[in-house]
Amino acid sequence: MTTRLASCSCGQLTATVEGDPIRVSVCHCLACQRRTGSVFGVQARFPREAVTTAGTGRDYTRTGDAGGQCRFTFCPDCGATVFYSLVGQDEFIGIPVGAFADPAFPGPGISVYEERMHGWVTMPQGIEHLF
Repeated sequence: MTTRLASCSCGQLTATVEGDPIRVSVCHCLACQRRTGSVFGVQARFPREAVTTAGTGRDYTRTGDAGGQCRFTFCPDCGATVFYSLVGQDEFIGIPVGAFADPAFPGPGISVYEERMHGWVTMPQGIEHLF
C-alpha cells in the first residue's frame, strides 16, 4: 500500500495518507484561486480513516457558492493549508495535491467551476467537466 506525506511549508503540520485517493479534482472557483494564490486548486480526496494528521493547525470555515461549508486546516506558523473537510461529509478529507510535493502524484479526473477558468488554462484530455 502506498504511503504519502503532505505537509505545510515549514513542516510543522502534516497529513500522512495510506493508499490512493478516491478522486483528484481541479477547482477553478474564485475562492480556491484566492486560497491557493494560483488560478485553480487541485485536491485529492481520501477516506478519513486513511489519513493521520500531526502538528498544530488552525481552522477556517468558508461557505461556498451553493451554501455548503468547507473547513480548512492550515499551519498557524507558515499559513499553508494542509487538509480540509466538507461540513456534513466528515468521512472524507481533502488534501491539496501541492502539499505532497510529489510530481508523480496521480492527475485529476474531474474539473469544476470551469466558467471561472482562466482563458489560457487547459485541462488534460479525458477529464470529466462539471459546471
